Amino acid sequence: MRIVVADCSVDYAGRLSAHLPRATRVLMLKADGSILVHSDGGSYKPLNWMSPPCALSPVELETEQLEAGVVEAWQVTHQKTADKLIVSLFEILHDSSHELGVDPGLIKDGVEAHLQELLAEQIELLGDGHTLVRREYMTAIGPVDILAKDPAGASVAIEIKRRGEIDGVEQLTRYLELMNRDPVLAPVQGVFAAQEIKPQARTLAEDRGIRCVVLDYDAMRGMEDLNTLF
Repeated sequence: MRIVVADCSVDYAGRLSAHLPRATRVLMLKADGSILVHSDGGSYKPLNWMSPPCALSPVELETEQLEAGVVEAWQVTHQKTADKLIVSLFEILHDSSHELGVDPGLIKDGVEAHLQELLAEQIELLGDGHTLVRREYMTAIGPVDILAKDPAGASVAIEIKRRGEIDGVEQLTRYLELMNRDPVLAPVQGVFAAQEIKPQARTLAEDRGIRCVVLDYDAMRGMEDLNTLF
């Protein structure tokens, strides 16, 4: 991973356009080709990003850019959509690279992991006609617990928690924002599933168009135990 702290501006062009004016930010360039732009705030959510597959290339500076004080510029291009992220660097304050090795992945709480396994096996609990695509569907910012299809064939991203709170809704929101940029998956619906969902989390989820599903762990385990008898 390469980490750059720089005085920069960022422009996104493609299916949507966005501009981040000049400011000091952290730029994370990952081995998979993705780039994330962070500020010193907003917790874990990047201000902008480009998810893989994508490629970074230097930009030859024009006279106007040089006169504005730009010392270096990058163009990150998505290989499927041709969307572009242009990073204009005015001053590089820090630039380092680190070999992180192979990540073992997130180790979930035992109940959450079992809920994921059970719901994947009993995906019809989401409604008739739902089908499983896969568990642990990887995105550039982490794995979605379950990717499924609804009866109409639309994608459904499911985040599973033992106790559903606001941070879980925020996590699913980030996945949905990223996945809905992928024309192969979009449009992607969200389902927030938990044994218990806090009222504030339910309100936030429903306001964002995310469906909430309460899971009965004992009943789901009972269905599993019953299946082992036959």
